[in-house]
Amino acid sequence: MSDAPMSAQGNLRDPNYTPPLAQAIPLGIQHVLAMFVSNVTPAIIVAGAAGFGFGSNSPDFPELLYMIQMSMLFAGVTTLLQTITVGPVGAALPIVQGTSFAFLPIMIPLVAGKGVDALSVLYGGVIIGGLFHAALGLVIGKIRFALPPLVTGLVVTMIGLSLVKVGIQYAAGGVPAIGTPEYGSLLNWSAAAVVIVVTLGLKFYTRGMLSVAAVLIGLIAGYVYAMMVGMVTVEGIATSWSRAASFALPQPFKYGFEFSFAAILGFCLMAFVSAVETVGDVSGITKGGAGREATDAEIEGATYADGFGSALAGVFGGLPNTSFSQNVGLIAMTGVMSRHVVTIGALFLILCGLVPKVGALIRTVPIEVLGGGVIVMFGMVAAAGISMLSEVAWSRRNMVIFAIALSIGLGLQLEPGAVQYVPGSARILLTSGLLPAAVIAIVLNLILPDEV
Repeated sequence: MSDAPMSAQGNLRDPNYTPPLAQAIPLGIQHVLAMFVSNVTPAIIVAGAAGFGFGSNSPDFPELLYMIQMSMLFAGVTTLLQTITVGPVGAALPIVQGTSFAFLPIMIPLVAGKGVDALSVLYGGVIIGGLFHAALGLVIGKIRFALPPLVTGLVVTMIGLSLVKVGIQYAAGGVPAIGTPEYGSLLNWSAAAVVIVVTLGLKFYTRGMLSVAAVLIGLIAGYVYAMMVGMVTVEGIATSWSRAASFALPQPFKYGFEFSFAAILGFCLMAFVSAVETVGDVSGITKGGAGREATDAEIEGATYADGFGSALAGVFGGLPNTSFSQNVGLIAMTGVMSRHVVTIGALFLILCGLVPKVGALIRTVPIEVLGGGVIVMFGMVAAAGISMLSEVAWSRRNMVIFAIALSIGLGLQLEPGAVQYVPGSARILLTSGLLPAAVIAIVLNLILPDEV
C-alpha cells in the first residue's frame, strides 16, 4: 500500500484529501484488518468472565452475539466521530477507535460469575465513565503533568500483566473448562500454538497487508487447524449461522442501567489513563503521517470523541472505546493521512455491526484459537508499557515509586483474600490491582521531592 506514486503519496498526507475509491477502499479495509480481532476480544472476555455459555445452543448465546455486534458497530460510529467530527467532537484525523483493553481489569471483577444480571452495573459505569472522559477534554492539557511516563508506563504494564492469565486460560481450554480433564491438553495448546507461530512468521517475514493483518491471518490459520482436528464442525458453524439474524438494530438500555460506586469510580479513574493514551496516539499520527505536532484542538476533539463515543456505546450495550495504537503504526508505515480512508473503514465496521451473522461466525472460533491471539496481544500491551518506562530517568526516587506501586497493585491482584474484610465496592477496586497501582504512583510522584 505504500508504493503509490509520489504525487498521490503527497496528497495522502493531507487529512482532508479524498483518494480515488479504488485506492481508498483497500486502504480502509487494511485499517479494519489491523484492529478487528483486538476490537471484539474484550466483549468475548467480559462475556466469559460473566459466565455466559459459549456454545451455539447456550441460552446466553444471543447475548454474546449482541455484545460482539455492538463492539463492531460502535467502533465504527466512534471512528466516524473522529474522522467526520460533530462540532468540537472529533479530531478530524484518521483515528481508528475500538473497544479498549485498558478497562478489562475493572470490568472482569464487576461481572465475574454473575451472568447477565451484572451487566446493568457494568453499563452504568461505562456511561458515567464515558461522560467523565469527555469532560476531560476541557482540561486534558492541564492534567498531563500528573501522568508522566513513570505513571502511564506502569499502568499500561499492569494492564498487560493483569490480562496475561486470561490468555493462558483461553489457550488451555477456557475459563469454563478449568478443572476438566481436557483443560491444558496437548490438543488445546496445539491450536493456540498454530496461531502464535503463523502470527510471528507473518509479522516478521512478510511485508504490507500480510504483516499488518498477521494476528487476524494467524487466527484464520488456527481456525482451519481446529476444523482439521475436529474442534470445529460444519454442523456447529451452520447452527450458529442459522441462529443469528441477518440484520438487527441496537437496543437502548438492553441490559438496564444501575449506579455502583465501585463501577463509576473505576471507570472514571481509568478514563484518565485512556485520555493520556489518546493524546499519545494523536501525537503519533500527526508526527508519523504529517511530520508535525498535534494541535490543542485536535487533542481536545479526540478526547471528546473518546468519551462521548464510550458513553453512547454503553447506552446500547457496547464497551468503552479508545484510539487504537496499532493503527497509528499503520499510518506511520504507509504515510496515508487521509481521514476519509479511515471513514471507509468505519462504514465497514458499522455494516458488520448491523449484521449479527458476522458475530455468529466470530463466535465459532474455538476459545483455544482465540487464546493464541490473545497471548500475543496482551503480551504486546505489557511490552508497550515497558517501552514507555524506557523514557523514565531511573533515579532512586522513581525506582521506589515504581516498586511500591507495582508491589501493592500486583500483590493485591494475586492475593485478593488479603482484603477480604474490606467492603464490597472498595474490595473490587483494590483487587483490580490496576487502580491501587495507578493511585499510589500518581500520589507519590506528586508529593515526593525530586532528588538533588
